[in-house]
Amino acid sequence: MVATQDLRRPAVLVLQALVVAGCYYAAGRLGLYRQLVVEGAVVTPIWPASGVAVAALLILGLRVWPGIALGTLLIIESIAPVHIDVLGTVVGNTLAPVCACLLLRRAGFRLSLSRLRDGLALVFLGALTAMLISSFAGAGLLVCTDKLSASDFWPVWLAWWVGDAMGVLIVTPLLLMLYTLRRLPAPTRWKEALLLAVIAAVVIPLASHSTLSVLFLVYPLLIWAALRFRLAGSMLCALLTSVLATIAATDRVGPFERLSRIEVMIKLQAFNGSMALTALLLSALITEQLNTRRSVEKACQELVEVLEHLTAGEPPPRRDSREGTER
Repeated sequence: MVATQDLRRPAVLVLQALVVAGCYYAAGRLGLYRQLVVEGAVVTPIWPASGVAVAALLILGLRVWPGIALGTLLIIESIAPVHIDVLGTVVGNTLAPVCACLLLRRAGFRLSLSRLRDGLALVFLGALTAMLISSFAGAGLLVCTDKLSASDFWPVWLAWWVGDAMGVLIVTPLLLMLYTLRRLPAPTRWKEALLLAVIAAVVIPLASHSTLSVLFLVYPLLIWAALRFRLAGSMLCALLTSVLATIAATDRVGPFERLSRIEVMIKLQAFNGSMALTALLLSALITEQLNTRRSVEKACQELVEVLEHLTAGEPPPRRDSREGTER
């Protein structure tokens, strides 16, 4: 029996790593469909593979890191011949999500993103800090191999860093939400959800492709989605907005028309970043406040029950500290 379990454990780890590699590869290929050219280097405005990697490590543990390395290698192999110098990119793309996972664990991160501190940790530790590793490794490798001049390092590094960070800000919360989802919204909320989806399907394409620069119209939708549907609603709305804005930017239409390549990158990344931050932090704050209110209401209800027993001359009920049930 022990021997059978010992054999199953490595097989499960290998299977998990292969699944992670497949998901990382699929997310990377999706990211490559839309690209920006910055100082002669091709970068992706959103790199969803980084979000997949961070979510996989948080859910499955650090033991699946070989799957991230394998997925990175497969993506590189699909777009260019593999040489020894690509090991720097593989190492950077693997170390960045690993460091993100370690930093988030140290900060006491909860997968449910039910507290404001969880949202702040994901933004500043998981996205902005940890993704510095992959961006420095990727842009630095281009300079070391003479594919990029030293004077062009910083614009390429910035685009690389923001693309990786955006993947974490948008994709990781969605995957964590799916993992921690326990029940669907009440049937009475489906009508409102459908109404929000219809309005978003009209307003977001209009805002992202209109020449009037009305991208700000998406923020009321983000607020509505966060207030009524919290993380699920706000991040789905943010994902749709980010994808359509990226399409408009790479096609040079709407608010991105007649802009230089650098101006397109700056405007797109600034909009995507501020929009993702608003959706993530607002939904985390609202969730924390709702949980706090429920805790206060529960404590008040228990206090009323205790007072009723004391008024009747009966001893107060004993409660299980873990389940809150009377004994």
